[in-house]
Amino acid sequence: MIIVLPLVEEHNRKRIETAAAIRGFTVSCFADEQEALPHLAEAEVILGQSAALAENAPRLRWLCTPSAGVNQFTPGCFANPEAVLTNSSGAYGVTIAEHVVMVTLEMLRRQPEYGEIVRRREWRRDLPVRSIRDSRITLMGTGDIGQETAIRLRAFSPACLTGVNRGSRNPGNLFDRIVPQEQLDAVLPETEILVISLPGTAETFHMLDARRLAMLPDGALIVNVGRGTVIDQKALEAELRAWRLQAALDVFEQEPLPAEDSLWDCPNLLIAPHVAGNMTLPYTRNRIVELFLEDFENYCEGKPLVRQVDLKRGY
Repeated sequence: MIIVLPLVEEHNRKRIETAAAIRGFTVSCFADEQEALPHLAEAEVILGQSAALAENAPRLRWLCTPSAGVNQFTPGCFANPEAVLTNSSGAYGVTIAEHVVMVTLEMLRRQPEYGEIVRRREWRRDLPVRSIRDSRITLMGTGDIGQETAIRLRAFSPACLTGVNRGSRNPGNLFDRIVPQEQLDAVLPETEILVISLPGTAETFHMLDARRLAMLPDGALIVNVGRGTVIDQKALEAELRAWRLQAALDVFEQEPLPAEDSLWDCPNLLIAPHVAGNMTLPYTRNRIVELFLEDFENYCEGKPLVRQVDLKRGY
């Protein structure tokens, strides 16, 4: 049995059911995990994002989460220790890249401030703006999100697109240069726009700490669409309140961001409630199903799953 959560659109449900029938599987769709719980004992494959599903499915062999991040899953959360986990990395690049472009332009062109001016019914036109053109941009993370973002930012004619990853590979030759993470300190002082799309792991925790934030030039813009734990949030807030840096954050160290958190009224900051990679865009939802079906064929044929996650590494 294949269990699918949450409920998908009719056309995507039929795509899954058709592929499953060919391979001798039945499909059951549920609105939430509580509705699915009585049926988990029979589940061999699950498309869902709750760790509770893995904990209560003793016959589970493969769980595919519709998310790209897998922080909710741990090595011990599977009732069947032989079960494997895959994610949906590759489905979110388009929507997140568009978000990056949107908030970058908003911050550079002072739209939050002009929004306040308009709300006060004032007519003011003198705020100096900046451009992506000729800006030196660094992207920490060159996976699907980083690549899709680089494609879109390239159209604005930046001075340089630098990718930072664990190796030296330049995927699609989309970046002017690639530097390993060990050389991040060398590129930060020349970075005017920093885009972060890294996962939240022990390796990336506070990778952008107070020391590295201080390396960025005055006026640099940070856009984080990866995980909030990559940045030392308190150190960043200090830089923002000193009017030295700008930031557009979609992710935070604690989510939801507490109502009493001082970030809510922090200057030079644009806040989004973790919506850059939401599953509201039809393209994203369709792509999640496409990726699942691609690996479903691999699963049925006994081949390695393309997007299998190493739970110990967290990605």
